[in-house]
Amino acid sequence: MTTRDDGTTPLAAGRPGPTGASVDVDGLRRRTLAVLAAAQVLGGLAAGSVVSVGSLLAVELSGARAWAGSVTTASTLGAALGSLALARLAVAHGRRRALSTGLALATAGAAGIVLAAVLAFFPLLLVAGALLGVGASVALQSRFAATDLSTPATRSRDLSVVVWASTVGAVVGPNLVKLDEPVARLTGLPALTGVFVFVVAGLLGALVVVQVGLRPDPLDVAGRLSGAPGTRQHVPLRRAVATLRRHPRAAAAVVGVLTAHGVMVAVMSVTSVHLEDHGGSLSAVGVTISLHLGAMFAFAPLMGLLADAVGPRPTLVTGLVVLVLGAAVCGAAGGDHVVVTVGLGLVGLGWSAATVAGSSIVSGDVPPPDRVAVQGLSDAMMSLAGAGGGLLAGVGLQLAGYSGIAATSAVVGLLGAAAVVVVSRRGGREAPTG
Repeated sequence: MTTRDDGTTPLAAGRPGPTGASVDVDGLRRRTLAVLAAAQVLGGLAAGSVVSVGSLLAVELSGARAWAGSVTTASTLGAALGSLALARLAVAHGRRRALSTGLALATAGAAGIVLAAVLAFFPLLLVAGALLGVGASVALQSRFAATDLSTPATRSRDLSVVVWASTVGAVVGPNLVKLDEPVARLTGLPALTGVFVFVVAGLLGALVVVQVGLRPDPLDVAGRLSGAPGTRQHVPLRRAVATLRRHPRAAAAVVGVLTAHGVMVAVMSVTSVHLEDHGGSLSAVGVTISLHLGAMFAFAPLMGLLADAVGPRPTLVTGLVVLVLGAAVCGAAGGDHVVVTVGLGLVGLGWSAATVAGSSIVSGDVPPPDRVAVQGLSDAMMSLAGAGGGLLAGVGLQLAGYSGIAATSAVVGLLGAAAVVVVSRRGGREAPTG
């Protein structure tokens, strides 16, 4: 096998595949990235729609502003449980089965949100939001699936391509609220639910893309190439936790990702209500959320290149610092729509850098036998951090206002950045496992 100029060894083409046939591994890696990216484009409509419409729909059905962050919280709780379940499913049956199952559940959730509005039944809205949140766990696992066949030199970039692919859906999703009234008139659906008609269609499209395109399964091929046995063994949760304890750099990366996601969700989940309180129209709110989500996803390839060039840990810490700055700007903005948009954009950029870099560290530092389980644990904890952030933000909006939430989020971000530096140092110069 040849060695590249940068010292890395490429995966060889023509290695035996799952059925004994020859597999062009590099070609399969590129095709897998294309399939995952296409699915992210379609499925990304859900994330933007939940953020822009979910909080408003929650207030309308519950009749209380304190429930503003409830749908986001339910969605992130669904993502947390989904991450653990889908990771286990991936270990047992491969990425295709896991991602397809998650997309099917998310589709049911999107349809359930429409039904909840029709029935004006708030508890159903929360259940449907949780199911739709499983779609977020699909997006999270997809970025790790992109690294199944990667080399150390391309890991961050491959991961970032799938994150970047969410840009289209995430930016378009919130702006579909402009079509809400025409769709409502055409279908007879309640206000604020027309956008979820597009979400259902997008999720179904993503399901078809994954089912048809993700063959052969990249995780299965990676296992065969690494000499892993054909029968996959489930890794217990306690073993995944123990693995993180043995790999401090991976543990520090998880801390950074959790911090970034929790802070981002806390600030983002109540921004639409804050802007609406200060005279922002539904269309203007959609633009602000779109720009924020665009900052989260559109610059992901740049973050991947940066992580590969200067190292993922410096990129992770830098991302957390940018996120803190964005939260501070939001807190100081008052009712200024433009300043809030700038601050929320910085929060999105910080999240992008921290998530791409932190996820790359987890994929590189954890040994293959435990990698998928640790990835699932990381995604679940990430979603729980987001759920906590959304829940506390909804209550905090009543108690401390938007500026208080933003200031608290900035402090949490600083503490997270410090924790990443301290925990990482325990890992010394431990080499990645590749």
